[in-house]
Amino acid sequence: MSKVKVKICGLKSKEDIACVNEALPDYGGFIFYEKSKRYVSPQEAAELSKLLDPRIIPVGVFVNDPLELIVDLVQKGTIRQVQLHGDEDEAFALALRKKVTVPIVRAVAVKDESSLENIAAYPCDLYLFDTYTPGYGGSGRRFDLSLLQKAHIPKPYFIAGGLTAENAAAIAADGGAYALDVAGGVETNGAKDREKVLAFCRAVRSVK
Repeated sequence: MSKVKVKICGLKSKEDIACVNEALPDYGGFIFYEKSKRYVSPQEAAELSKLLDPRIIPVGVFVNDPLELIVDLVQKGTIRQVQLHGDEDEAFALALRKKVTVPIVRAVAVKDESSLENIAAYPCDLYLFDTYTPGYGGSGRRFDLSLLQKAHIPKPYFIAGGLTAENAAAIAADGGAYALDVAGGVETNGAKDREKVLAFCRAVRSVK
């Protein structure tokens, strides 16, 4: 079985939860960014998280949200990992670290080599590298993965952006990523597609 882990992001309905409970990825993501088409409220996420298989780690995706909101969701058990996807600076992450013990993921928008400079200073446990796009939403496009091979990346990282069941195995086999993160690539008409979710997980796990 592949050592590369899988995160299915943008869960927003009971049907989505049923898909991931069957496929059993390592992580399931709830997006709290109100401008996202995959936004869920804290109340909705709390209910959906209760339905999530306990083997799946629920992750909260935040964009410039108040510290108190993040801490509250962690303390209530709605999420067990925090992904900072906005302009949260090092001071914010340090303040969060004092309040919670769950892993913190720093999202990095990759545009070119300069995007990966000075990332080591950020007080996080993991990185998530996604394709640069204006604003904070996922682009659904791939970035130049060779940039990661050239850079010194001191912590484990997720790769996101333009992933599908068709390209997941090749990216997992590359050996660099800790996990692959997918949302739109396993959806049909804006909802998680059972067959696509299962196929994505199978593809990653086929890599020995």
